[in-house]
Amino acid sequence: MSVLVSGSIAIDNVKTQKASQENLLGGSASYAAIAASFFSPAHIVGVVGHDFPQEHLDLLKSRDINLDGIEFSEGATFRWSGEYMEDMNDRETLEVALNVLESWTPAVADSQKGATINLLANSHPLNQHAVIDQAGDTPSFTIADTMDLWIQISREELESLLKRIDLLVLNDSEAKLMMDTSNIVAAGKALREMGPKYVIVKKGEHGAMLFSEDDFFTCPAFPLHDVFDPTGAGDSFIGGFAGYLASLGKNEYSFDDLTSAIARGTILASYTCESFSTHSLQALTQEAFEERLKTFRDYCSFS
Repeated sequence: MSVLVSGSIAIDNVKTQKASQENLLGGSASYAAIAASFFSPAHIVGVVGHDFPQEHLDLLKSRDINLDGIEFSEGATFRWSGEYMEDMNDRETLEVALNVLESWTPAVADSQKGATINLLANSHPLNQHAVIDQAGDTPSFTIADTMDLWIQISREELESLLKRIDLLVLNDSEAKLMMDTSNIVAAGKALREMGPKYVIVKKGEHGAMLFSEDDFFTCPAFPLHDVFDPTGAGDSFIGGFAGYLASLGKNEYSFDDLTSAIARGTILASYTCESFSTHSLQALTQEAFEERLKTFRDYCSFS
């Protein structure tokens, strides 16, 4: 049982009010694949340029992530630079250079076909469609992440994608934007009626909501005393979610399976916030994970 992750692979330059660092591993697929690999074998589909650091490839290999779907281009790698304010909810994008990502078309390698979960990390809806076309009938569960840009410029392609997936994940402002409402619950229910069986609405430091036809679940974020860098937390969340589902060894998942996966993804996202890039996530031990999961379970239980 494994997870096929497709999306962006990037080089990030991140500045916070405490520190800054350049040439970090970034991109939606990078975070999601590393998080998924904590629970299950993972495959990654993306594109990098001639300037992509070998140390980042070595890290992905060290997690036993199948890299056969990475295209190595002669151009420059997708780069993102951003700065976080004192309130980590406020972020300014300083520079974006799509580079090789701009004309990239995903190609799923033969060795990557047959994954249990198809995770379409945040990328252009046309690229997400392309991965579904190549993945075949094997994946038992398809997840798609999206963002406000695609809602604004590729609405038609995104809406057709919703009819091909099992779960849509997006943040609260994006859900409100897409459904033209100020009510998150109304937006979540309306999005589910557009095609996906399930919808997850992420609320950042306030957790996440899961919608199905008959059930609803809400989960807080793990409370952190200090957030160092929240970049990639949402991608780590859904990667951990997908990896945990794959680890169950099932062909179909219950609502309870999804709520359990949300809790695991939440824990991985919390570790991502504690360092630049994937540094805390990649150093995470099973023992530390289980200890935080137990604490989280105690926080959320009541009589």
